[in-house]
Amino acid sequence: MIPLKTESAWQGTADCKACGIRDLVLFADLNVHDFGLIHAPIDELDVPAGAHLFTEGATVRGIFTLRIGMIKLVRSTQDGRPRIVRVLRAGDVVGLEALAQTQYNSDAVALTPASVCRIPLEVVQNLSISSPRLHTQLMKKWQHNLKEADDWLADMNFGSAHRRVGNLVLKMRSTENGEISMLFSREDMGAMLDLKLETVSREISRLVRDGTIAQIDKQGRIYRVLQPDRLLHD
Repeated sequence: MIPLKTESAWQGTADCKACGIRDLVLFADLNVHDFGLIHAPIDELDVPAGAHLFTEGATVRGIFTLRIGMIKLVRSTQDGRPRIVRVLRAGDVVGLEALAQTQYNSDAVALTPASVCRIPLEVVQNLSISSPRLHTQLMKKWQHNLKEADDWLADMNFGSAHRRVGNLVLKMRSTENGEISMLFSREDMGAMLDLKLETVSREISRLVRDGTIAQIDKQGRIYRVLQPDRLLHD
């Protein structure tokens, strides 16, 4: 397991209030009084690609807000194969579904270099009791996570290989620029879509050849979506 790098630890609640993605994460609706209730350290962590935030079955110690990068949630099938069940991006909360459990129900692994804030479980539990605003945020995030998980399952595990790959390209489009789709290794794509590596590679090559997408980096991870309507056509 690749270790996390702690850039800085507990710099005070002012950092949370000034966070550039605060409106996207748990603390969006907190006021000054709410921040005064936070006493446990909130760590800022740099996460190299391939590092684990937590592993399936590990005891819940806290949750994570994702500031930069992408995190994959991985579970093992009954026959031991890894399956990516969801990809999280900036603004998402990692591990929130474990608040009702004592153990994490998946591996959380950085797909790209990432930056996260690690929030101790007791902070969230205390604030959810003392701050109705945070409790509301927790419920909204919980419902969002459930819907996202259902959407991923529906879009990524049914239909032809062409449709599955096309769905993934669409879902991984940048929120800043909808023409750009940021993918990852063919192995990870296969684990998410329940397809063989060769099948994923073939379908990506087909989309490039047909002019549906265009590769814009040397590694084959970043593509420009030229004809989004064709991505879902078999």
